[in-house]
Amino acid sequence: MTRALFPVILAGGKGERFWPLSRQNRPKQFLNLDGSSRSLLQATADRLLPLAGGWDRLLVITSSQIAQGVKEQLPELPPNNLLVESQGRDTAAAVAWTSLEINKRHGDDAIIGFFPADHWIADQDVFAHTINAAIELAANTAAIVTLGIKPTFPSTGYGYIEQGEKIGCFNDLPAYHVNRFTEKPDRQTAENFLATERFSWNSGMFIFRAGVVLKELHIHAPEIIEPLIQHGPDIYPQLPKKSIDYALMEKTNLTHVLPVDFGWDDLGDWNAIERLLKKEDSPNVELGTHVGLDTKGAIVYTNNADEVVVTIGLEDVVIVRDRNVTLVVKKDRTQEIKQILKTLQSDPRFTELL
Repeated sequence: MTRALFPVILAGGKGERFWPLSRQNRPKQFLNLDGSSRSLLQATADRLLPLAGGWDRLLVITSSQIAQGVKEQLPELPPNNLLVESQGRDTAAAVAWTSLEINKRHGDDAIIGFFPADHWIADQDVFAHTINAAIELAANTAAIVTLGIKPTFPSTGYGYIEQGEKIGCFNDLPAYHVNRFTEKPDRQTAENFLATERFSWNSGMFIFRAGVVLKELHIHAPEIIEPLIQHGPDIYPQLPKKSIDYALMEKTNLTHVLPVDFGWDDLGDWNAIERLLKKEDSPNVELGTHVGLDTKGAIVYTNNADEVVVTIGLEDVVIVRDRNVTLVVKKDRTQEIKQILKTLQSDPRFTELL
């Protein structure tokens, strides 16, 4: 029988590349971006609850700035299961604090899974089957399990995982030792990775036993785990800002990968909307009312039913109208939205736009 999981939703991100729709008090995880009635955070909770067996085993870690919003989005979440970071210190601190808390409540053998709040998953049944395989692997070996997404194109925006020796099958899925992690390669390297069929995208989803990950954190990231043990979360602002990949996953010898294919997108910027919602018979992706002449490859968004976006002679652009902001950007430059936000942050006239 498959053991129950303690899923943890990582919900502290800002989602700046979805500005102006995503703002400080309404980050990406609070948005509905795929046309469904549930926000990304709510959809993440929906697919994890069956694996947890109920709200009492589901935890969320988030920032103090949006904690109230998380409570409103997930009113059934027990107050004790919402961990609020006084200051964002990236994912290593979040994983360490939450793992310590679950270990304190449920012991070394508690199986923990970490899941970003802003991912889109196509096939929920295959996802559940995959997580049960990861639970089986983590329960029976001293493994830190990561899910590797089968690449569909040579992305230069994702990290890659190279699979090594096969260690067996779990819930009918093959598992492998991890040979190495590679961060965001150039195009040629990404194409070479895909040609070998040994590489998968790093999904940022991890499963392990509490005792296993805490031991490895003591070895590889003592500067994070030891202050948390000695001082508790009050020490949070003084912890180093590191990702769990850099602090632990790239250093430990216990990483294993399950290559999986359940339809996945990390919704990194506005171009993700096209990947999710593009229809073959339509030249553009339209969320809202758009009237176009000689316009193709556009992503158009407005959340005001009374507004109309009219375009003439445009190609491969993103147009977003939200409240008091209109964004127009070439699709291949959406990553630069973060630079514009830095400019806005430096000018007091634009505080309300952030």
